[in-house]
Amino acid sequence: MDAADLHTPVMLERTLELLAPAIEAAAAAGRTPVVVDGTLGMGGHTEAMLAAHPTLVVAGIDRDPDAIRLAGARLARFGDRFRPVQATYDRIDLATRAAGVRAADGILLDLGVSSLQLDAADRGFAYAKDAPLDMRMGQDGDVTAATILAERGARDLARLFREYGDEKLADRYARAIVAARDTAPIETSKQLVDILQAATPRALSNQGHPAKRVFQALRIEVNQELAILERTMPAAIGALGQGGRLVVLAYQSLEDRIVKRALQAAASSTAPLDLPAELPEHAPQLRLLVKGAELADEAERAANPRSAPVRLRAAERIRLASTTEELS
Repeated sequence: MDAADLHTPVMLERTLELLAPAIEAAAAAGRTPVVVDGTLGMGGHTEAMLAAHPTLVVAGIDRDPDAIRLAGARLARFGDRFRPVQATYDRIDLATRAAGVRAADGILLDLGVSSLQLDAADRGFAYAKDAPLDMRMGQDGDVTAATILAERGARDLARLFREYGDEKLADRYARAIVAARDTAPIETSKQLVDILQAATPRALSNQGHPAKRVFQALRIEVNQELAILERTMPAAIGALGQGGRLVVLAYQSLEDRIVKRALQAAASSTAPLDLPAELPEHAPQLRLLVKGAELADEAERAANPRSAPVRLRAAERIRLASTTEELS
């Protein structure tokens, strides 16, 4: 497989535009610019950045060894300007270490499931393809979607579908799963889809595929995506050097809420309301670069349907935390 044929990077030009000033400023200062691509995937964003900036080094993180292998082949022509790191994207410290720096000039996070994982027939991410219910992004650990369906009670499954999938029929689907597994283990995506379709009221059968939100919830739980993202945002903000820029692409509301909250907090003053003057240590650490969240334009959504739900947020580091703040 050729990684370039497997994936079309989302909002590529806008991402490059937002990161470019920090990269160019580092190069103008005589430094080697460093960007951390926290979600390497098929390497599309990284390839474009390396091609656009001839002195740039990119440390690319991915937990999936297949992604590391395929992206590595795609980016081989850039030599050691590309540094692969197999880890979850909260380990930004490993990426900066691989690049030989303490702080990055840019950080990119393109969240969610990658094209490689969605399109791989044997991974169980896609409800339209029959496959074992695995859903592990990194193929490590013992928890799969199948083990969750086998071991969790109806109440816990319903909570999962409701919180991570915003599924209105969460209780109904959870009861159907528990009843079905008493007859036979639920081990494939087709089995689960059949159970969900049978449990969907006829009046709601034309309101989108009944498995979409359940599969999303299972994927998030298997890979602990939200917990990792909660750790990643402060790590990413902390790893930015002065003038460094962070760009985040989120594809569902739970992710975007975490990103929005972290960026807004770091872009706000921490001074008490009754303080007569703002002390330097209370000043914002970030400046938001876009108003709210930007969407892919109509042309991109038509050309690349996977860009339809994206929400882009970006910020620039305008103040480094003091030692006292870091210790607290």
